Amino acid sequence: MQTSSVATLHDNTAHGEDSFVIRDLGGGNFLDVVLDGVTNHGGNEASTSVADALNQADIKGPEDIVAILDDQNADFYQVGGGRFLLTTASAALYLDGKLHIVSAGDSPIFVIRPDAYEQYSGRRGGLIRLGVSKAIGAEATLQVFQTTLDLSAADRLVCCTDGVSDNLLGEELMDIVRSADDAESASQRVKALVNEHIEQGRDIRFRGGRFRHDDETAIFRFFAE
Repeated sequence: MQTSSVATLHDNTAHGEDSFVIRDLGGGNFLDVVLDGVTNHGGNEASTSVADALNQADIKGPEDIVAILDDQNADFYQVGGGRFLLTTASAALYLDGKLHIVSAGDSPIFVIRPDAYEQYSGRRGGLIRLGVSKAIGAEATLQVFQTTLDLSAADRLVCCTDGVSDNLLGEELMDIVRSADDAESASQRVKALVNEHIEQGRDIRFRGGRFRHDDETAIFRFFAE
C-alpha cells in the first residue's frame, strides 16, 4: 500500500479568505482541497462553506465532490447572483492508487515527478490558463475540470492558491519540492521564498512585474511505499 505524509502552508493575514481541507479516508486514501475566496465578494463565507461541506460529506469517488460543488454553486448563485459568494475549489482525491483532480476556478494543483512536473488548473506565468473554469457561485451552471492519473512513490503533490503560485515561478516551486527531504521542510522553504519575493517587490518575469500580498495556502504531500 502506498502511504503519504502531508504538511500545510496557511497564511490568511492578507484578506482572510482562503480555506483548506485535509481528510484521511483510510487505507492510504485522502482528500486534499484548497479554496481561495474572492476578495470583496463574500470569499471567506464561500470558501468556508464549501470546506465544511467537503469535510462532512461521505466521499466515495470524484462524483461526490462534483455533486457538492454543484450544490454549493446553486446556493451561492441564488443568493449572490454571480457577484457575491465566490470561491475557487481545487481537490485532489486519492483512491485505490488513482489520483482524481476536480477543480473549479484557478487554484492550481501540481504533480511533481522526478524528471518533470504537470500543472492542473491555474495560471502559468500569469498568462495561460490551464483547465480553468469559473469560480463557484459565478454562473448558474458550474463548469468543473476533472482528470484522473496514476501516481508513483517518487511523485509529490502540491495544491495551492494563487497567493503561492503567483509569487513563485513554476521552476522555483518544483526545485524546492523535489529537493526537500520531507513535506514540512518543503512548506517552510516555499513560505520563505514567497516572503522574500514579496519583500523584493518587482520582477519582470512575473504577471504585471510585481509580487503581491495575498492569502497563501498550500498542501504538500509526499508519497512512499
